[in-house]
Amino acid sequence: MANKYVDFISDKHLTDCISELYEKYYNAKVSFTKKNLYKNKVDIFKMLFDKKFNNLSDEQLIEKEIARQVDRTIVNAIGTFHERILAGVKNFEKVDAGIDIKSKDDKIFIELKNKHNTVKGEDSKSIFTKLLGEIEKHPNSKAYFARILDTKSTNKEWSFTHKRIEYSNENIFIISGDQLYKIVTGKDNSLVELYQSLPKAIDDFLATKNPDELAENIHSTALTELKKDTKKSGREIIDEITYSNYSYYLGFDELNK
Repeated sequence: MANKYVDFISDKHLTDCISELYEKYYNAKVSFTKKNLYKNKVDIFKMLFDKKFNNLSDEQLIEKEIARQVDRTIVNAIGTFHERILAGVKNFEKVDAGIDIKSKDDKIFIELKNKHNTVKGEDSKSIFTKLLGEIEKHPNSKAYFARILDTKSTNKEWSFTHKRIEYSNENIFIISGDQLYKIVTGKDNSLVELYQSLPKAIDDFLATKNPDELAENIHSTALTELKKDTKKSGREIIDEITYSNYSYYLGFDELNK
């Protein structure tokens, strides 16, 4: 029987990958607490401008900030989604430690990131060293540093300079998502085929969920915790956040006393 979605991985594997990503969306929202909101210190001045310029209520403002912080978690999860997809292609597998993906015959090694601008400097050196270690252990192999979302379609020898040291090797390449999918699947347009199939595959997956299980209906506990705090203190939500984050600043301990 022909596959319903794409022909380079099974329908079950694609659905399993969607399910794993969905769980990360769900858990990122449901486990987000006031402690998470405060972890990196809230920019209270930006919140004031966001509220006024975008005409948001305090609750809308907080939900927007929570969504922004949760989104940072999801960006990493999207990279893992692509790792899982490619590891489901025949003759490829995901590696538990070290490199992200490799061919089962040890001819291809892949380190994958979701976006082109997430790795710089010392991280590039670390990735290059890791890839170099693999091709030195496996003669006649090739290694790829892949960015799913890149500034152009790329598959070329990776060379760069860090702290005046040149890094390059004829068997280590930097590659964009479309070219990576082509190499792994053997099909020129496999990445766009995945893109076109996802809406239907996601809809089919969501149709198996009860309404109470849908991520869109799940809310974090952070706003509920904030409301409890404001009830005790008598402060507005923004002032409560400001006080909680910066009560040690001059005068901030007097907010709404």
